[in-house]
Amino acid sequence: MTHDRDVILRDGSTLRLRRPEPVDGDALLAFFAGLSDESLRLRFRGAPALDATLVERYLDSDSDERGALVGTIDDRVVALGSFERLRDPAIAEVAFAVDDPLQGRGVGTRLLEQLAEMAAAVDVDRFVAEVEPGNAAMLSLFRRTGFEVSRSVRDDTVEVGFAIAHTDAYAARVDERDHLATVASLRPFFEPTTIAVVGASRRVGTIGNSLFRNVLAADFGGAVYPVNLRGEPVGGVRAYRSVAELPERIDLTVICVPAAAVLQAAEESLRAGCRALCVISAGFAETGREGAERQTELLALARARGARVLGPNCLGISVAASHLNATFAPRSFPPGTIGFSSQSGALGLALLENAASRRLGLSAFVSVGNKLDISTNDLLEYWELDDATHLVLLYVESFGNPRKFSRVARRVARRKPVLAMKSGTSRAGARAAGSHTAALAGSNAAVDALFHEAGVLRADSLEELLDVASLLSRQPLPEGRRVGVLTNAGGLGILCADACEAAGLELPSLSDDGQAQLQALLPEEASVANPVDALGSATADTFGAALPIMLADPAIDAVIALFAPAAPASAAQVAVALSQAATGSGKPVLAVAMTAEGIPAALAADDSHVTGFAYPESAARALGRAVERAEWLRRPSGATRRPKGIDAREGRSIVTDAVSSGEGWLDPATVRRLLECYGLPMVPERIAETADQAVAAAVELGMPVAVKLAEAGAHKTERGGVELDLADREAVALAAERIGGRVVVQPMIGKGVELLMGIVQDPVFGPLVALGPGGVLAELIGEAGFRIAPITDVDAQEMIHAGKTGRLVEGFRGAPAADADALADLLLRLSAMGDDLPELVELDLNPVIALPHGCVVVDSRARVAAAPVRQSPKTW
Repeated sequence: MTHDRDVILRDGSTLRLRRPEPVDGDALLAFFAGLSDESLRLRFRGAPALDATLVERYLDSDSDERGALVGTIDDRVVALGSFERLRDPAIAEVAFAVDDPLQGRGVGTRLLEQLAEMAAAVDVDRFVAEVEPGNAAMLSLFRRTGFEVSRSVRDDTVEVGFAIAHTDAYAARVDERDHLATVASLRPFFEPTTIAVVGASRRVGTIGNSLFRNVLAADFGGAVYPVNLRGEPVGGVRAYRSVAELPERIDLTVICVPAAAVLQAAEESLRAGCRALCVISAGFAETGREGAERQTELLALARARGARVLGPNCLGISVAASHLNATFAPRSFPPGTIGFSSQSGALGLALLENAASRRLGLSAFVSVGNKLDISTNDLLEYWELDDATHLVLLYVESFGNPRKFSRVARRVARRKPVLAMKSGTSRAGARAAGSHTAALAGSNAAVDALFHEAGVLRADSLEELLDVASLLSRQPLPEGRRVGVLTNAGGLGILCADACEAAGLELPSLSDDGQAQLQALLPEEASVANPVDALGSATADTFGAALPIMLADPAIDAVIALFAPAAPASAAQVAVALSQAATGSGKPVLAVAMTAEGIPAALAADDSHVTGFAYPESAARALGRAVERAEWLRRPSGATRRPKGIDAREGRSIVTDAVSSGEGWLDPATVRRLLECYGLPMVPERIAETADQAVAAAVELGMPVAVKLAEAGAHKTERGGVELDLADREAVALAAERIGGRVVVQPMIGKGVELLMGIVQDPVFGPLVALGPGGVLAELIGEAGFRIAPITDVDAQEMIHAGKTGRLVEGFRGAPAADADALADLLLRLSAMGDDLPELVELDLNPVIALPHGCVVVDSRARVAAAPVRQSPKTW
């Protein structure tokens, strides 16, 4: 295997790294021969003999003792990094060499990151390197990595050393490098000065013709060149037969030729110096095996030249600031401040049509298609600091790197709202789960956990996505959940109140002063409770006078105004009155006009201070999402603290040995050893082969005891394999005989809250940590909460205090409150376990007894299987 790793460099170019192979001997020698004398001297601390012995150690590097990676451009080796284990097996020496023209572009840093990952996988804990004092570039490289570097001077050498464990500080520096490099790599897509459209045809109605004419119609400020086989002009613009014939270097090439011709078109463009390809053409992985192979070739071709690819099978890209519309959409996109990424081109167009009707404009529209290279994560990186983008909309069908998405989206969401709609989350076709934890988990739970942690607002429909976008684009965030409802129809007010409750909002009574002011304004028959019913006789002036009173009330955080057609006023008049009355309030105002004409123009105008909706339910849902965002922004970020007392190496050894013996459920003794490695609080227990041994164990542990079936992975209660509260020898013996076979004997734990905790490895999202009500009714009660590991201390506390679990932990019906800190510590230990051990596919702790002081795991099951192999070589 080549173990390809794609890395992105400081200038936005890319480089493919791989393990060297025996056939690379001559290429490595040529690489060393091409280095300057100074680079050779600094690498080898002298002038080495350039012969086969110099490269032999690198060609035999796929072992536990050493590792190496080469970087290539057009099959030419341009970089080499290696590590070699020292006498202390936990320490390895690391070294690099980079082609002189590539130095200063971050190649060495990226090599070090990947070598550290390789070394950690074979239990190397620390890197050391010997550096000449004058080698400032190498010393600076080690300082910038994010590892905690120590230095010592010995004779004429600086010895550098550092632990290679992933810390928060290291992860932050890697993310910073990824961010700057990704933004640089996307500039040719968002800010091109020259564009080639390969496949631009004279035939009207073809994709190439439509796309080229769209670029012209958008008044693109740079040069755009049509390219087709005959060199026929398109739209009055001179054409060329290939990109190689163009009079200047191209920033962005848009390819619209049949799939079979894409690779040739891409290669010609890359050889001409273009580093940004947008492949509109279909016929790739979405069509089957042949298309998937073609897609793999396309990526390899791009990586060989350090380029980036948008698509294939996409609609294209449109950017307002650049006056760029490189799509084949039937109409142009209104300019605005929303960045929109869609994995489905057709669905993206449908949403854009509706967005235009609501006067929602775009800073950019990007159709990512098959996401061969450029993904939602990359676009979030670009939009994070883009001043033209104030809000991000995402339509997502799949995640390539959900952990990266979580980190990037969390950063972006601190600056600007991120709204997403994720399709394909039903549980149809999901495998039958073998544990309570896995049965309660599902792709939908994982998506919810991902979005919640990242601060992404999830919409359940396209309508809701646009509703929330409209509200957040034009309104301030509410300070709380308290809503005032103003209406001229009592029935509408009741519907809205129900919708608000469903969205987690509250309708408090207005203050005495507020009610008095409304009583003075409205007819005697009007209701000044909340909802405020101004009656069917209300005019536009009535709405305009009542709204400021409600907005000024300290008991109200937001107002929803509802209007049904009535003789005294038109919807347009009420809309104008509401917009004027809401000016400068600092609180969000939403309005619903139940008319055949839909949302009045005054509520959709750019300068409106009120956001219009079609139905009360739509307004309430959108306001609920806005409250979610406000609360998330006030939430502390938290830290991924790793608890003390964890023996990860022994835990890995246990799991590795178990997997090598065959996939499946672990026996109880092995499960206990594994949990003890992570410091989980376990109930004392003994394994008994006979009834006499069970009695002896009960006497040793102290009665009363529980006797349980000791079969690997068994649902004990469903099998009748549990007897509780056994207080004498005879009862223990009878229970052991009835259950039969090996049994577990445990002392009974005092009364506490029964909880379910666990881990399940999602094939896409990785380890999910679960917490919910436990016991035999865990699946029936439901409401288990999930978070994607690694979780923060804030995540742990949120899980403990949310929903039904929170009610139990905080003391339900007079019961004493459980020890939340002990539960949080247990969740963090599970998080570490799930993150460390991808082979631990299911872990079920049910029940965990939460006590006023501490908590205890009284039953556990675990299943192991081979960890999934990373499919994508993309490392950022």
